[in-house]
Amino acid sequence: MNDLVGIIEKGINNIYTVFSEGEHYLCRIKGKKLPGSEAVYNPIAPGDRVIFTPAAHNSGMISSLIPRRNRFVRWNMKRGLPQIMAANIDAVMCTASPDNPPFRPRFIDRVIVCADSIPVIVVLNKADLPINDETSARMNHYRHLGYSVFQTSAYYTETIETLRHFLAGKTIAVVGQSGVGKSTLINALMPEAAQKTATISEKNNRGKHITNFAVLLKSEYLTIIDTPGIREIQVPILDLHVIGSRFPEIARLQEECSFQPCLHRGEPDCAVTAAVEEGSILADRYESYVRILESIEELKRDAY
Repeated sequence: MNDLVGIIEKGINNIYTVFSEGEHYLCRIKGKKLPGSEAVYNPIAPGDRVIFTPAAHNSGMISSLIPRRNRFVRWNMKRGLPQIMAANIDAVMCTASPDNPPFRPRFIDRVIVCADSIPVIVVLNKADLPINDETSARMNHYRHLGYSVFQTSAYYTETIETLRHFLAGKTIAVVGQSGVGKSTLINALMPEAAQKTATISEKNNRGKHITNFAVLLKSEYLTIIDTPGIREIQVPILDLHVIGSRFPEIARLQEECSFQPCLHRGEPDCAVTAAVEEGSILADRYESYVRILESIEELKRDAY
């Protein structure tokens, strides 16, 4: 049979669901490994476009990966390799909650760094819960930095409609801590998705893992890649000097530092630390930046 081009919807135990020309195929990788995939945890992710050879009973063999335009990657601590969560996306939608589980802006900061040049949308879900002043201020700060910011609740139809209208026509990777209501939000945006949901653990105010693998969901107006909820997200090992470029308030001052390249951690005449001291860079965002550097340094020490 002739080769086809398809899009990956999900992968479980090295069997990939590929959608092509109105049909679903269960495919394996030809030869078990794709060329160039040795340095990653998973060679293929939802959103990838592949070339495959169809076989009987809607099965097939994937022979090659069509070059991606982008990918959202986190560091897989267990395997010690980058893990591709989604590919060929228009934006990453980082979903948080004001409580139950608590709001964690440093998680959002790490998602932004992992996203690299992919646009990030910051969504505060469960807006029917009380939102304290500190959380509101931080969301406003993300808006000030240039990120698209929304507050939503599955109980507030208007907020869902506003977000759906903004996302229309896009392919979105939805990322968030366990328990922030990702699956409930996706079901509200895309009722036909019917994603499983669960309650929060009362013992530790944390979410339970319900989505166990990333999956591409498509409707008439929107494509969503739902990723598993995670409690911690580790930035992939990078050149430390790259991290500052992913904090817009740091990036705009980097060239003004006397020492080049500057990591903004005690170097003389550093424009970034001066801005932190005078208050033009939010101190907690700077602390988030420093902690990311430290976590990468720790990973590098462990690797060697």
